[in-house]
Amino acid sequence: MASINLDNWQQQSADHQKQYKHFLKNPDKNKVLKQLPKLHEEAFSKIDCLACASCCKNYSPRFKTTDIKRISKHLKMRESIFIDTYLKLDTEGDYVAKSAPCPFLGSDNFCSIYQERPSDCRRFPYTDEDVLIKRANLTSINSTFCPAVFYVLEKLLEK
Repeated sequence: MASINLDNWQQQSADHQKQYKHFLKNPDKNKVLKQLPKLHEEAFSKIDCLACASCCKNYSPRFKTTDIKRISKHLKMRESIFIDTYLKLDTEGDYVAKSAPCPFLGSDNFCSIYQERPSDCRRFPYTDEDVLIKRANLTSINSTFCPAVFYVLEKLLEK
């Protein structure tokens, strides 16, 4: 099995978008789901999120009601003040961060609310769950800014 070259992965991802979309259109779901835990672990043994933080720098998770309650309590803020200070409604009616990079991302790429972070952040980049194949369009987009998604898709294409 070939080693995935993570040098210039963004360009490789851009070049392989059609292949990813074709693969994700009709994957062997059971086969893929069995491979994901191992591939997820393998990807994160090679990729350091703190060296990248592209997700936090360019995109916002959804802040669900439970996230807002938990984070505002942690920050000792009223929920309404938390929302007014940090969030806005997107076109789908979800709360997202008002600004990019995420207001909780430090200059060292550490998250100041890591223990309380939104569930979307906890689950991202979905490389160990069925979201990878259920939301093919999201997976394709994620592969353009997350080297772990790129890595997992490249490994799946190899097989």
